[in-house]
Amino acid sequence: MARSTLFRVLRPLSPRAKFTIGILAFVLPVGLWSLVSYVPAIWHPQIMITDAGSVSYLDVGSHMARDAFDSEVADARQEGRAPPKGVRANPIYLPSPGEVLKAFYTSFTTPPETKDGQWLHQSLWHSIQIIFWGYVISSLIGVPLGVLCGAYAALGRVNEPFIEFFRYLPAPAFGALMVAILGIYDGPKIAIIVIGTFFQQVLIIANTTRKVDPALLEAALTLGTRSRHLLTRVVVPAILPDLYRDQRILLGWAWTYLIVAELIGTTSGITWFITQQARYQHFPNVYAAIAMIGIIGLGTDMLLAVLGRRLFPWDRSLAKFA
Repeated sequence: MARSTLFRVLRPLSPRAKFTIGILAFVLPVGLWSLVSYVPAIWHPQIMITDAGSVSYLDVGSHMARDAFDSEVADARQEGRAPPKGVRANPIYLPSPGEVLKAFYTSFTTPPETKDGQWLHQSLWHSIQIIFWGYVISSLIGVPLGVLCGAYAALGRVNEPFIEFFRYLPAPAFGALMVAILGIYDGPKIAIIVIGTFFQQVLIIANTTRKVDPALLEAALTLGTRSRHLLTRVVVPAILPDLYRDQRILLGWAWTYLIVAELIGTTSGITWFITQQARYQHFPNVYAAIAMIGIIGLGTDMLLAVLGRRLFPWDRSLAKFA
């Protein structure tokens, strides 16, 4: 009975099932990661050196392939030298969940490797500002244009073919051009976020606007609403819940362009932090920084979902995306 309830087409989940499945969505991947990290029999293709023995080029804590390690041990024993010692381990680029969890603290307390580097909190704040301004600029232009294109067929016909063409062009392709126009600092990064979200935003919002029930317009005209007021008093209020949901989804798209955007011009933000940590092989910090991006994005979306239920309590569809 429970199974048939869970897999009914378009059947909403109970609050208990929603909570349980939501927890499993995170527990299962972390559990698999833990098995790969802590159970040597599953993978562990390398050896972490605990004692270099008589092998001069080995360092304690370094990693090497198991067959190469076995060869060094055999050679040392054959020649009567002290063999190296080690324990099975995964590659250095795959830290354990415990190491990454520890890095959530140490990455905030460890100073930058270079004098001109940024602390993690500085890098995160810089990236958040890039996302904020890029998405605000995109929305200030894209939302009104999308509503107008959806409401007026002539405007849609004029603008949408051009926008359809540009939305297939990868935003990073404009990187060099944006640097030439806007300089090497935050301007081109913000521009890439705008380019990456604007064209999609116009088309999605135009499509949302076209879904307004024509009966609402007819009823408004019957009740005496003038044609010039239909857009602001009927169409816009009718699409607000769907428009709000579209903006939540498009904000996630803006985050996906962040890493590429921050590679343009001067190096800064969370991308610079990740690059620096990878260069020095501090991979727990790399994983922690990537996870922080996801946590900030998911947390923002959850807050917007709660706000959406308060702003539009009559729209049940918003609850489904919470």
